[in-house]
Amino acid sequence: MGFKFGYSTLRWQTPDFEELLTQLKDAGWDGWEMRQSLDWVGTPQHIRQVCNNTDLPIAAVTARGLPIDKDTEQMELNKRRIDFAAEVEADCFMFMGAGKPQDRPVNNSDLAALADVSEAWAEYAAQYGLEVCYHIHTNTTVDSIDDWAKYMSLLRKCKLCIDVSHSALWGYDPIESIRRYSDVLAYVHLQDYCSVTGGDDDTPYDVGWVDVGAGTVMDFPGIMSTLAELNYDRWVTACPGQVEERSDLERMTVNREYLHQLGY
Repeated sequence: MGFKFGYSTLRWQTPDFEELLTQLKDAGWDGWEMRQSLDWVGTPQHIRQVCNNTDLPIAAVTARGLPIDKDTEQMELNKRRIDFAAEVEADCFMFMGAGKPQDRPVNNSDLAALADVSEAWAEYAAQYGLEVCYHIHTNTTVDSIDDWAKYMSLLRKCKLCIDVSHSALWGYDPIESIRRYSDVLAYVHLQDYCSVTGGDDDTPYDVGWVDVGAGTVMDFPGIMSTLAELNYDRWVTACPGQVEERSDLERMTVNREYLHQLGY
């Protein structure tokens, strides 16, 4: 098994990094995904020191919004996050699509615009030897199996993060999607849910997110064994739930315990 287990800090708004990352390490995680504002995180030197103190590297730094229209300010703000990701030696820089148009369906021009931004960021990050990956996500520009395939066909340098829950929400078996896109797979998200409504042309997905292993839909044993079979050797990051009333420490622990139960 070559991959490492990261924990997404998407629920941490203004964290005490030293305290929480110490708890994260004690719970058995190998690293973490950084989503916070650079204003809160501070300098690369500071966060590298925190990572060294807790022995927890950064698996990925995420974007803050995606300007499908290439808005100059948003493009530059995210380039600074790419600069930061390179300086803290993150494994990759991850982003999600923009919001969908309010008055019409997504069309091929929208997908091309998303791909254009994706490639621009990938080109920019390449100067550091840093990879950029697109995180599939419901309720964004790419919101179907077909549009996912169209978007992927437009990419050259940009890689892929498969969040297995969003693949499942589209009706695409996550194991099949992992196999299909294994050649560009740079990052994996494990996420689980217990309920879903919407998802049609008029109503967005409304999902009850739970801790990994707490739902009834996902075949996590099959997903993990498929990654191992394909010799995937990068980060597998778990996303904590939202439905259960649990503390940060409890979430860190139950998500890692479930993966231990699977033998990882």
